[in-house]
Amino acid sequence: MSTSSFSQRERAVAQLRARGLVRASEMREIGVTATTIARLERDGVAVRLARGVYQLADAPLSLQHTLALASKLVPSGVICLTSALAFHELTDQIPAKVWMAIGQKDWKPSFDYPPVRFIRSPAPRDDPDAERHAIDNVSVPVFSVARTIADLFRYRKKVGLNTALEGLREALMQKKATPAEIAQHAADAGVWKILEPYLTAMVSHA
Repeated sequence: MSTSSFSQRERAVAQLRARGLVRASEMREIGVTATTIARLERDGVAVRLARGVYQLADAPLSLQHTLALASKLVPSGVICLTSALAFHELTDQIPAKVWMAIGQKDWKPSFDYPPVRFIRSPAPRDDPDAERHAIDNVSVPVFSVARTIADLFRYRKKVGLNTALEGLREALMQKKATPAEIAQHAADAGVWKILEPYLTAMVSHA
């Protein structure tokens, strides 16, 4: 094995170890060729999780692993709705697909895994409610609790009113968002008239 290829291999492994999930384009940026990546796969050092996304074969996986992978595949997206609700531990549901918000004019990618459903939102990655969380060494943007509750009511026909009510109830019980925060986000999303009676009832019975 030549010195240059060995150096590429070391760089590739170091990048995978540091970042968890790495795109082929990111490998190219540090001088790692497709041939080196293929050899890592062949040798069982790395595995391809999706088109152009790799990780070390022995890397531990978190329960939110699909969120990290989806974030790598859709750099402009933000985890939202039921997926954000599950991430914040406000539901027992395990979403069949990863919900992601992308910009109004963003290209909507197509891939088999993980399964993803998209909603459109103005510049979601720049939104102040897009919190950054480390998942498998990947910085994943996830909408805040209050924003997620408001969005669940806004998209209640897609996710179900019961899911929105569960999120609201759990957010209040676990004190992960205040009534004022939820009310403000509901007003911003144009769903305050719908959410208000449920919030009032839950707060009065708390």
